[in-house]
Amino acid sequence: MAPDRRTAEAAGYTRRVPLLLTAALRRVDPITPRSRLISIAVDSADFCFSAGQAVLVGPAGSALRPYSIACSPERAAEIGAIELLVGLGQAAEQEHPLLSLAPGARLEVDGPLGTFLFPAVVEAPRLLFIAGGTGIAPLRAMLDHASRAHPSVRTSLMYSARRADEFAFLPEFEALAAAGSLELHRTVTREDEDWEGLRGRIGRAHFDSVLHDPAHTLCFVCGPPQMVEASVTTLVGLGVPDAAIRREEWGRK
Repeated sequence: MAPDRRTAEAAGYTRRVPLLLTAALRRVDPITPRSRLISIAVDSADFCFSAGQAVLVGPAGSALRPYSIACSPERAAEIGAIELLVGLGQAAEQEHPLLSLAPGARLEVDGPLGTFLFPAVVEAPRLLFIAGGTGIAPLRAMLDHASRAHPSVRTSLMYSARRADEFAFLPEFEALAAAGSLELHRTVTREDEDWEGLRGRIGRAHFDSVLHDPAHTLCFVCGPPQMVEASVTTLVGLGVPDAAIRREEWGRK
């Protein structure tokens, strides 16, 4: 993960509106066994962003790290905060610079940054979101925005996680699926005796069930770099125009 603004901008993260603000940590909630959802109190009137963008965040006076914003602008306005999905990786929770802080701690927030954006105009009749691990964060923002702004567009999500208990935001996605607003597909990449669904890393066999109209589908891919590269190659091979595939290039989270 890039430690500073210079590295972030070199990787393609450009600021929409220059802004460096100090905000309070509102809460930290367990979202899966290996991830936490951080809520940072931000006035939406002072901090405008697009679904898919990121921020640089850190304790006041410390190095700032990049995180995709895991909520839509609409949700941020409703709750008065932005949400970030933080993966624990191999580190203990108390070792993470954000997760070790108490509610009310002051944070520096720089951004918004990024060119991985949901478009202002959607002409394609179908949307396909492809997520691996914590790569679901910006896609959650896009999905929520799309469900509000483009309810008639047919939307699908292919979501990969290591184990069945590591799917973040699953109740939200299942609610959208139950309402007929989302076609939800999930796959598990590690051994999990309790999992009865799809298995293995996202590949051609998975896309066969979720990609219904390749030439008329706008795709968004975010996750580990190898997954992103393989997914893009497969999508193009199945007939999706390269110009219709948006990818998060800076996926080393």
